[in-house]
Amino acid sequence: MFHPASRMEALPFSEIRVMMEKATQMQKNGEDVIHMEIGRPDFDTPQVIKEAANQALANGNVFYTSNYGTPELRQAIADKLKRDNGIDYKAEEILVTIGVGEGTYAAVAAFTEPGDEILVPDPVWLNYIHVPHFFGAVPVSYKLREENDYQIDLDEIEGLITSKTRMLVINTPGNPTGVVQSRETLEKLAEIAKKHDLIVVSDEIYEKLVYDGAKHVSIAALPGMKERTITLNGFSKCYSMTGWRLGYVAAPVEFIKAMVRVHAYINTCAPSFVQEAGITALEKAEPDVQEMVKEYQRRRDYTVSAINAIDGLSCKTPGGAFYIFVNIKELGKTSAEMADYLLDTAKIAAVPGSAFGPQGEGYIRLSYACSYERIVEAMDRLKKAVEALKA
Repeated sequence: MFHPASRMEALPFSEIRVMMEKATQMQKNGEDVIHMEIGRPDFDTPQVIKEAANQALANGNVFYTSNYGTPELRQAIADKLKRDNGIDYKAEEILVTIGVGEGTYAAVAAFTEPGDEILVPDPVWLNYIHVPHFFGAVPVSYKLREENDYQIDLDEIEGLITSKTRMLVINTPGNPTGVVQSRETLEKLAEIAKKHDLIVVSDEIYEKLVYDGAKHVSIAALPGMKERTITLNGFSKCYSMTGWRLGYVAAPVEFIKAMVRVHAYINTCAPSFVQEAGITALEKAEPDVQEMVKEYQRRRDYTVSAINAIDGLSCKTPGGAFYIFVNIKELGKTSAEMADYLLDTAKIAAVPGSAFGPQGEGYIRLSYACSYERIVEAMDRLKKAVEALKA
């Protein structure tokens, strides 16, 4: 009898997807489930982007591209990074990937040896916790604490660095907390990275989803950081292109040459017509993005207010992304128990905070990437469910 490789024992199924599958099955059975578990914008992809893909198909743009991506998209990404982030990249310093997920995998595969340590936020998107295990690397968690507004604790980072520390992961705006790391935090973190000669992997997939005048800062734009930073970004969240699977890596040429070898053996290249649409997204879809951001802020403001008005729940106001990390510690349930309770009794799909690391215990993550009307209904159900629990 055949058995999976032993490494698979350290690779659980995503609890986000587990909750989504359960909620979807309930929906198929006729139950009215409100999906607040998945980080998927409810907006359609902007029409101008879809038209570009359709035109590319009509033009016969259906063949392999370079492993690196098309020269035109790579240049458009470089132009975007200069325009939006103040970083000078050449097209040769860009690798087009199948979403940020592949970029994460390629970065760890290309730059870690067995036993190398990777500093990873806790809580954080699941991939950063589990992908290192494929390569024998060791994720070492640094805590993002609610009482510190989820800003990185720089003293803790210093205390965790050892001779084996190779890489530092940051995610801003962050999933699951919605934190936007301040310029001051990133400047100090940059000094630590330079002092200890660390590679920084900066996940910036939510960069355009910021509110209340918050400013996204790319750590690669800070002095001395471009040469040691792997910036991961993509089109899924800001352009509502989750199913298109298009992302990119920006890094020094030597980094790109290493990562493209991982990419070439997994995917060969991103789809040609999707890359064409990506150029249009970068060059023509900014007004659509800004409309989405305005609506996300409206949803965020309502959701935060409603949650903080429920006895037994509380949350910070996230500065970015489209998630709210809800403190449930007063309710006497684990995060997994609370997520199950809400799905079973209130028909609200949420993600247990423990899915994002030990620091997430005592929280649930709610996504406000569903419609305003569904959020209003969800908050009404949430209030009733919590009241019943406390009765």
